[in-house]
Amino acid sequence: MPALTTLISDRYRLTGELGRGGMGVVWAAYDELLHRAVAVKELNFPPGLATEERERLAARTWREARAVAAVDTPAAVRVFDVVEHDGRPWIVMELVPGRTLTDTLRERGALPTGEVAAVGLALLDALSAAHSAGVLHRDVKPSNVLLAED
Repeated sequence: MPALTTLISDRYRLTGELGRGGMGVVWAAYDELLHRAVAVKELNFPPGLATEERERLAARTWREARAVAAVDTPAAVRVFDVVEHDGRPWIVMELVPGRTLTDTLRERGALPTGEVAAVGLALLDALSAAHSAGVLHRDVKPSNVLLAED
């Protein structure tokens, strides 16, 4: 686990953990070149993974990050960069202040019909743009749906 002073690719300084899942950790970071806050996803390889499998997973991550960078809609998080650090790809993305749909539902309970429709339409927009760019999300679930503060 990197320290919060870690500088990724001589540019992105980690400032705090935003979340973690089966494939990695998402960090809040600061882009020291462009002077802006970003999110950086650290890919974690499963323990004991053979070198050949690590290389295959890293190559797939690079391909998918390039494809996701082509997704162009306000409903999807933008990918800014992909860099290698400690022998693994790290994906640099737009930092979107907000909460997951899971957290929102836990806090507020069932959402009003109009809000549910708006979330559904935004999700449809994001997935349509992704599919048009050749991207298959593979893990659409409430904990992966981010509701921006605005």
